Amino acid sequence: MATKTPKKKKGKRKRKMRLSLRQSKLNKTGDGYTDALGWSTDVGRTLSDTPKPTGPETIRVQCDMCGSVLKIPKPKKSRYTVSCSYPECNHIMKFD
Repeated sequence: MATKTPKKKKGKRKRKMRLSLRQSKLNKTGDGYTDALGWSTDVGRTLSDTPKPTGPETIRVQCDMCGSVLKIPKPKKSRYTVSCSYPECNHIMKFD
């Protein structure tokens, strides 16, 4: 008995599409842009430049009892207390 040959399916053929965003060859002659009218040539602040970090702001407070000057970081709240760092004084000042 002879074997039957398989039948080919008839219908739409799928087209193979090559999707690419890159150009296969770069055009060296058409890539350059030399006209710079209207644009400044000075290099200024760019988006990649980060601002320089600054240290915490300090304020000077003079002790009421001994008169020593204290440098403390600027408080975030309106009410704060400061204790004198002079070992014999230890005075606590309250600010409102």
